[in-house]
Parts: sequence; C-alpha cells; structure tokens
Amino acid sequence: MSSTFIKALLAVSAITAASGSAYAAPAAKPTVAEAERFLADAEARLNKLSIEQARGAWVGENFITDDTEAISAFFSERYLTASGELALAARRYNGLPLKPDAARKLKLLQLTLMLSDPKEREAYTAAQTAMTGAYGKAKYCPKNPDGSAGACMALGEMEKVLADSRDPNRLKEIWLGWHAQSPAYKQRYSQYVALSNKGAREMGFADTGALWRSQYDMPPEQFAAEMERLWQQVKPLYESLHTYTRYKLRQAYGPDVVPATGPIPAHLFGNMWSQTWDNIYPLLKPAGETGSYDLSKVLVERKIDAKEMTADAERFYTSLGMQKLPASFWERSLLTKPRDRDVVCHASAWPMDDKDDVRIKMCITPTAEDFSTIHHELGHVYYYLAYNKQPYLFRNGANDGFHEAIGDTVALSVTPDYLKTIGLMPKDAAADADIGQLLQRALTKVAFLPFGYSVDKWRWDVYSGKTKPADYDKHWWELREQYMGMSRPAAISEQGFDAGAKYHVAADVPYARYFLADMLQFQFHRALCREAGYTGPLHRCSVYGNPKAGAKLQQMLAMGASKPWPEALKAISGEDKIDGNALLEYFAPLKTWLDAQNAQFAAAEKH
Repeated sequence: MSSTFIKALLAVSAITAASGSAYAAPAAKPTVAEAERFLADAEARLNKLSIEQARGAWVGENFITDDTEAISAFFSERYLTASGELALAARRYNGLPLKPDAARKLKLLQLTLMLSDPKEREAYTAAQTAMTGAYGKAKYCPKNPDGSAGACMALGEMEKVLADSRDPNRLKEIWLGWHAQSPAYKQRYSQYVALSNKGAREMGFADTGALWRSQYDMPPEQFAAEMERLWQQVKPLYESLHTYTRYKLRQAYGPDVVPATGPIPAHLFGNMWSQTWDNIYPLLKPAGETGSYDLSKVLVERKIDAKEMTADAERFYTSLGMQKLPASFWERSLLTKPRDRDVVCHASAWPMDDKDDVRIKMCITPTAEDFSTIHHELGHVYYYLAYNKQPYLFRNGANDGFHEAIGDTVALSVTPDYLKTIGLMPKDAAADADIGQLLQRALTKVAFLPFGYSVDKWRWDVYSGKTKPADYDKHWWELREQYMGMSRPAAISEQGFDAGAKYHVAADVPYARYFLADMLQFQFHRALCREAGYTGPLHRCSVYGNPKAGAKLQQMLAMGASKPWPEALKAISGEDKIDGNALLEYFAPLKTWLDAQNAQFAAAEKH
C-alpha cells in the first residue's frame, strides 16, 4: 500500500471532518419533526460509516502491516468523528415529547465519546489500532542454553505450553515471556486513556469508565453496585472451587510451589490469564474417575477440520429453527491461521453490513475448547442476523452482556446426549458422570467470574485517575489477589503492564459484558429448558432440536436494542433482573461435592 494512497485517505478525512459539522444547532426552538428527521439522517450516516469501519478493521486484523493499521485507523476516525458530532447535536432535542423509539434512539446516540480536535481523534484511533496490532504481532523469543537466540513463539504456541506442561519452571518462563511483551505499549496506553477520558468528558461523563457503566439502562453507580451484588451472590461457589484447586495443585507440585494459604501463583492454572482452568482438569479430576472420553482426542482422530467444526455449530442453530448461514459466511470468514502472515487470532464475530455479510475470525484448532468457542461465536452471528431488520441504532444486543451470553447459552446444551446425537460420542458412553462434567464446566464458567468482574474494576480506576501508570501492575495484582486468590509469579515492576497482556485491554474492549454473560447464560438456559418442557437436573438439559425453545430465543434476539434490557430479559425468561441463582442451581451438585472434598482434605492435613 503506497504512502500516496494513505495521504489521499487522510485528505478525504480532512474533507469529511470539515463537512461533517452540518449538525450545528440552529437558533430556532427544536420540534419533534426536526428531531425525527435528525435521527433518520444520523442513522443513515452512521450505518454507511460503520460498514466502512468494519471493512477497514477486518483488513487491519487479517493482514497486519503498518499500512493496514493506517487504513483501519482512518475509517475508525471517520466513524468516531461522525458519532461524536451527532452525539453533540443530539443534545438539542433532549426534553422533547418524542415517541418511545425516538427517545431511546436519542439516548443511545449520546452514549459515546467525542474528541472535537481532529488531531486528537487521529491520535486516539492511531493508538487503538497500533496497540491491537502490537498485541497481534507480539512474540516471546527465548534464548538457547548457549545464549544464542532461540525460536520465537507466538501467543498460541505459548498458550499450548501453559495448557500441556506440568513443569512449574517452564510454566513460569512462558508466563513471564508473554507478559514481558506488553510494556512496549504501556506509554501508548496511558496516552490513549487520557484522550479517551477527554472524549468522554466532552459528552458530559466524568470519565470513560463512567461512560461505559452508563450503557446499561441505569446510572453508572447503580451498575457498579449491581456488579458487586452479583459477585457476592456467586462468590461462595468460587471459593469452594479455589480451595479444592489449591489442595489438588499442592498434591501435584508440592508445598514449595503452592502455599497452604494466601494467593496461588498465577502460572499454574493452565491459562495465560488464569481466567479458565479447564486445561488442568487432569490434575483436578475426581479421584477414581474412570471415564476416558476426550472430545479433543475424538476431533483429532477423526480429522475433523475447522470448517466441519463450524458446520456442527451451525447445525445446532438450524435445529432450533434458525436460518442456514449465508454462503458469503463460508467464503469470507477466516477459520484457520494463515501460514504466510500475522493475524489477530483472538476469536471474534463480525457484522460487515446491514444485510447478511456476517463472518467469524478465528484460528480454529481441533479441541473441545474451540468446539465450544465456535458455538459461542455463532451466537453473535445469529444475533446479528436476527436484528438486522431493526433501525441502525437498535442493531445491537439488549446490552453487551446479552451478546456474549447467546452463544454460551447454546454451548451449555453441548451435553453428552447432544454429542451422542451428532455422533461425536459413542452411544454406549456413560452420560451420568455428573461431578466430572460439572467440574470441567466450572473450571471455565465459575473460575472466570472474578476475572470477568475485576478487569473492568481495574480499568474504571485507571480511567478515573485513581490508578496512575506507575501503579498499573500494583493495582492489577491487588485485584487478582482480592478476587481471584492469585499472585504474580515474579516481583512487580513499575514499568510492568500485565493488564496489557490481555487482548481486551490492548484493544480497549469493555469487559464487564463477559461477567454479565456468565450470569445471563444460565438464566437463559434455564428459561429455554423450561420452554422445551424439560424437568430434570439443569446441567443435563440440551435444547438441541427443539424449535419451541428456538422460537423463544429468536423472539428475544430480534428485539436487538430496541427496548431496555430488562424487557428483553423478561421476553425470554419472565424475569427482569439478572440473577445468579440459575448458575448456582446448575452447579448445586458440584458445590455439595466440593465442600465435602475440602472438608476431607482439611481433616487429612490436620493429621
């Protein structure tokens, strides 16, 4: 891509910025008719720009170069400029007696940041794309024993070591190797935070964290309180799982590696961020477990490739009465890691236009984890398809937690009975090994809860100014210890930026959505199982092949963001409040078992 072309793009950007201020407030008193015309024009403009932005970002993440970063930043800046200008202009119509849909659109339009200075907008978008690109290109290059340079390792290779190795020294080396990459963009991140805050304040929010918390149909302080309420509801279950895991890790690694009390070193949990622990299930499985079924092994042995795994997930959705994926999905999605270039491998789903160009980007490997992840990503895709007839400003999830929860709700139906139905588990395999199956699922769902909660707690403090750049790691690990019961494997440095070793921080993607999704998916699952007429234990329910449950789900999906999320929740569940009790019901047999195991371990240690 030539520099001449980039300059031409930037020239167009300057023209767009100059002409984009057509919404300066006129002197006359606003009318309802004027507000409705404004909203129609705003939606048309943003719809066009969002398509351009999506295409620029797709190229930027699938062909990582300096030029594609510039292109992606260019289109992001155009969208940011327009959304900010329109948000400011929308204030003129606040207080008018608008119809409910128009009033909601006006509110949603103002939930954005605005940087009025073109140079600051350019710096903001350039920093965002640069950090995402740096994350995607980052590699750990260890030295050989003789001091020479060894083979560099990408994140995917390092994650495999953490998943498979049981050598604590090797785990520590790899963990530290990855976390040594993010300090390279720490300064850029702190500059980005300052710009982001300035844009949030221009829209009347205290800071970017307050802006994020305002996007849940309630005041930001109420949302923060709701997050804490939900965490306290499920905290006892997490503590039981953490205590059990400590005992089993001490058995595996010894008391010199795993302390009897206090936080556990974070590199021992089989995941780069310790957010899920399912990779260490072989160390934690119930004593005497004889089951040998391994979905990952089955996928490898049968040579089931990425496309076939994706097709399996598609068949789940079509079994609920939903449409087949468009042909363009199969033509344009990225399902495997290219051999010839760097890409951002973090799994993601993409709505590319206002019709049916939907895609996923994912470096799929034949593992049980990726099998579940594909079901999750297609949840986003089917949400996009369900609400694509809505007006632009309603073309979103009821809240961002809903969007993350849909695919995970479907993945909860990936039960032994479902795997038998689709031929991935032998018909005669035992399907009632409840504790082992529940423990495996808890190592992804329950283990994740404090991580999902605390990532944005850290960012809220960063955006508010409570946490300064010199204390980024200090506060990050205070929260890791407080909520997760984990410690850093080595000393903290003022120059460190361990938070930036997580994609969602480098890419500035809000994270509270994942915590909410962890709660909502069990509430959705319980509601769909009831709709299907299921009356057994919640963890054994699969709604695969049940169009009645599918119709209930589709009804909610089609609403998009047209109503406050409590109304969408009520449409699927009959409840208007997020409630952790469905998650607790799902894992109730495991909680009883964990507490009994922990009591036995404690008694044995006393003697």
